[in-house]
Amino acid sequence: MASVTPDDDVEIGLTKEGYERPIPQNFAAGSTEEGHCMSTLFIIFAWLFFLITFPITIFFAIAIVQEYERAVIFRLGRLIKGGAKGPGLFFLLPCVDSYRRVDLRTKSFDVPPQEILSRDSVTVAVDAVVYFRVCDPTMAITNVYDYSNATRLLAATTLRNVLGTKAMSDILSSREEISQIMQATLDGATDNWGVKVERVEIKDVRLPVQLQRAMAAEAEATREANAKVIAAKGEQKAALALKEASDVLVESPAAIQLRYLQTLTTISAEKNSTIVFPLPMDLLGSFMKK
Repeated sequence: MASVTPDDDVEIGLTKEGYERPIPQNFAAGSTEEGHCMSTLFIIFAWLFFLITFPITIFFAIAIVQEYERAVIFRLGRLIKGGAKGPGLFFLLPCVDSYRRVDLRTKSFDVPPQEILSRDSVTVAVDAVVYFRVCDPTMAITNVYDYSNATRLLAATTLRNVLGTKAMSDILSSREEISQIMQATLDGATDNWGVKVERVEIKDVRLPVQLQRAMAAEAEATREANAKVIAAKGEQKAALALKEASDVLVESPAAIQLRYLQTLTTISAEKNSTIVFPLPMDLLGSFMKK
């Protein structure tokens, strides 16, 4: 087995048998230089072909992207300098350049309903909607295979992770706070993908049927208790008012008779009925004395 001294400029590789073997770095550098030379030759031939067939190839060398789009151009598989191109016209070298269109408009997608076990061991189904856009087309193409699908999967996972730390009452009452936490978490995770998460909204929270019935019964019992308390307070106030009225009527016996007559008048005005009217003895008192 050949020995390798520390002074040698080598890299360690593996043979077919699995043993380590040194790979000289000058070989890797030579491969890079050879690839660079081949790329230069291809580019020169492409320019010659373009100049020779200029009237025809001009239609294949120009592409157009819309105002809301950008084009990420690759030349022989390598990203060209200058970043994404557009909007408008841009030049492509035939047989050498290829490009990918990236839409910069805000997109939205629905997060599928997630069965989540809350912190207080209640199973809830929650779905949300996410709004995002591409802020760096170059990173969106080169750093992730499918930024849209990756953002969807990450949103579903983040929804489960965030809501798993919340109690059921917090999920029902603090939707705005949960949306902000999810938006910050997603935006930080997709920053390396060139994607900006603008907004996250919790659409619906569905509880089990048994829990809905229990909560409805609890709310109904609470409303009935409050109604009884309010009715009791009303009876108390009415009793106090009647007591004050009776104190006033006791001071004048004639006022009692007048109130009695007023009550009879009210009754006779509603329905045609026969009223047995007892003659008050106070009215006959003067005649009895005579």
